[in-house]
Amino acid sequence: MNLEKKVTKKKAKKSVSHAHCHVLANFGNVIISISDVNGDVISWSSAGHLGFKGSRKGTPFAAQMCAEDATKKALDCGLRSVDVFLSGPGAGREPAIRAVASLGVRVNSLRDITPVPHNGCRPPKRRRI
Repeated sequence: MNLEKKVTKKKAKKSVSHAHCHVLANFGNVIISISDVNGDVISWSSAGHLGFKGSRKGTPFAAQMCAEDATKKALDCGLRSVDVFLSGPGAGREPAIRAVASLGVRVNSLRDITPVPHNGCRPPKRRRI
């Protein structure tokens, strides 16, 4: 038996004062990632990761908890201000922004980057219930 310990490098803590916060709020889940200006992710969180299951993942409360979790992780790296990029039609868009701002992080700008088709693909046929 080989009882040697694996030697792994400890990740260096990044020192980031300004970052980008991407909020993906769908009907089924909320995913929030905070990255530096180059796009390297500092922290992330999702409603499913926090233990919400089923239809509760898409709620505004789940989005609020998710945003608080991701922001608290990023505050350890010295985060002070963010540019928020919103994406998706879900209910957790606004509560996520409010949660980030309530933790003392300055929200510089909001941008909606939800992909909108300019009459692209044909939609699926209507549901008949």
